[in-house]
Amino acid sequence: MIDGQRVAVVLPAFNASLTLLRTYREIPMSIVDDVILTDDASHDDTVQVARSLGIHTIVHPRNRGYGGNQKTCYQAALARGADIVVMLHPDYQYSPKLVLPMASMIASGHYDVVLASRILGKGALVGGMPLYKYIANRALTLIENLLLGQKLSEYHSGYRAWSRKVLETLPLEACSDDFVFDNQMLAQAIWADYNIGEISCPTRYFKEASSINFRRSCTYGLGVLKTALTYRLTQWGVVKPRLLLDRSATLQIDEPDIDAVARH
Repeated sequence: MIDGQRVAVVLPAFNASLTLLRTYREIPMSIVDDVILTDDASHDDTVQVARSLGIHTIVHPRNRGYGGNQKTCYQAALARGADIVVMLHPDYQYSPKLVLPMASMIASGHYDVVLASRILGKGALVGGMPLYKYIANRALTLIENLLLGQKLSEYHSGYRAWSRKVLETLPLEACSDDFVFDNQMLAQAIWADYNIGEISCPTRYFKEASSINFRRSCTYGLGVLKTALTYRLTQWGVVKPRLLLDRSATLQIDEPDIDAVARH
């Protein structure tokens, strides 16, 4: 706990057996009350490794996508009593040691959302981020800051911390089950006027770390632009999208009930 608040780390996993142990070993368990892994129908030994580590493990019998995986993660974390939830990729691309400062920023009451930014400092290129991804990241972030009225260093980090209030109130069921989920969720948080903080984070790009290919990156980029434009058009009253306005699309706060789920 931090200041009496329960901290959960959620691990949305897909074929992470080669990196899960390294990731888990660096999570600061002195302040973490719960670790939850949702396996999105992996083809490797991710589930077996997770169970051997004593991680609370949820298994999707079929692949539900990156966004669908996160929805299950957050639903489970809320059901198990988390006050602060840190979403960390189990591919060891981000430093698990930053769970402590990220959760502390939420616990302080100053921030509702904290992003681990690869762009603050020199972490991205030094860590091996491909140049085309770096340029695309900077270009998309510039456009998003203009359309969403923010000054964030990046919108595309997969390492984030959320307060319970945020996860209970955002209409996450209205978000995509694909990779653009991250971006849509952040747009929802901005629309709801939650306070967003950032922390510099080193990153590692290596063979076993997950990464989407160029085609999927292009699809993601177009989805990001659509989300930002939808946000601005909503501000102007031109559209009324479910993504931002459907308050009934919040997560059900109970243990995920999935057919053929295997739990530790």
